[in-house]
Amino acid sequence: MIDQTVSRLCYRNKMILAPMVRVGTLPMRLLALDYGADIVYCEELIDLKMIQCKRVVNEVLDTIDYVASDERVIFRTCEREKNHVVFQMGTADAQRALTVARLVENDVAGIDVNMGCPKEYSTKGGMGVALLSNPDKIEAILSTLVKGITKPVTCKIRILPSLEDTIQLVKRIERTGVAAVAVHGRRKEERPQHPVHCDIIKAISEAVSIPVIANGGSQEIIKEYAGIEEFRQLTNASSVMVARAAMWNPSIFRREGLLPAEKVLKEYLSYAIKYDSHYSNTKYCLCQMLREKLESAQGKKLHAAQSNEEIWREYPPQITPKMILLEWCRKQKLPQPVYVTVQRPSDRLFNSVVTVADKNYSSSCWDKTKKVVEQSTAIVCLRSLGLSDGRLCEGENPFTHKRKRDEEHASNTESTGSTSLDTNKKKQSITDENMTTDFRL
Repeated sequence: MIDQTVSRLCYRNKMILAPMVRVGTLPMRLLALDYGADIVYCEELIDLKMIQCKRVVNEVLDTIDYVASDERVIFRTCEREKNHVVFQMGTADAQRALTVARLVENDVAGIDVNMGCPKEYSTKGGMGVALLSNPDKIEAILSTLVKGITKPVTCKIRILPSLEDTIQLVKRIERTGVAAVAVHGRRKEERPQHPVHCDIIKAISEAVSIPVIANGGSQEIIKEYAGIEEFRQLTNASSVMVARAAMWNPSIFRREGLLPAEKVLKEYLSYAIKYDSHYSNTKYCLCQMLREKLESAQGKKLHAAQSNEEIWREYPPQITPKMILLEWCRKQKLPQPVYVTVQRPSDRLFNSVVTVADKNYSSSCWDKTKKVVEQSTAIVCLRSLGLSDGRLCEGENPFTHKRKRDEEHASNTESTGSTSLDTNKKKQSITDENMTTDFRL
């Protein structure tokens, strides 16, 4: 029985954002979903790394984090993508794979084993394409996962030197009970500049009953939305996995057509700030989106950037007061702001109090939206501390104002934490003890 998520993927010709090293992070996955992708993959994560992680509920970011012993976040996800994200792992051991799958299965839509990665970091541990020469181990890993978890299991392979051997392998994979198999139409020694073998993917699709997901068409075929369907038809596949084309411009999933790179960059940055993306991930993704524009003056500055602050200066995104306050607390090595938001029974409006450095700040603003009152409370706190509140009035951007104190650069640094403030242009009055200020939302 194929899980509904996978069947929707395979039988309605929906598209997937494939995993790429340092690309399948949360900001990029959410952006792909915004533009129309139905299923997104995380970047390949190694079982030995994941097995050491603890599951942590991050109340500040509203995320679920899998955190290593050295406090690094190895995998971050959120409620928005829970029914759309496939967790892809690199593994060469059935029991380790099962342990990791059981750890994350309640936070994801499915589990995928990457048997198509030709990179040394994967193959030297017997993972990736190294598994293709060991079908017994492939069968053991996939069978163990299928029997051991409730979510659908898939895998991704590359084609073997002969079509007959490839079909035999896929038939053996099919017998394990997996929900689908993705086929990258290149051999392990071939790279993106080599032609994708659509004819081989097509032969595999016609030889097995399991849904086949075609992968590898970015360089030659998939240049806009129509190319996704063209690739599917050429391969007779159930669906299409898009990797590099989606990395270059995630709006490839828009039926209406590609969006300008500048717009996509800024939308990506908003997610990168909201979900506290490490600057190296952010920089990598932006460089991939710029591609030929990397030689421009702005592109060269981005390529040389060594911090989020330098990136934000070149591509200033929309910053919310909650983001600014959180970054200021981080820079001052203070605990993260804590918001207590209550609803008034009489009219069901919300009000909020934020605690920073053991002091409470509140707003007189009552609103039907929790997000609005928390942002207004953050503004009260920022102004009480003598900091810029980064007002989102028309024509204003907090990055355009000079800072008088070092801590007021917080809005330019590594950021996180909140959805954007609702811009409804109505006036509110906010207070903190004896302070009253008008501001525009």
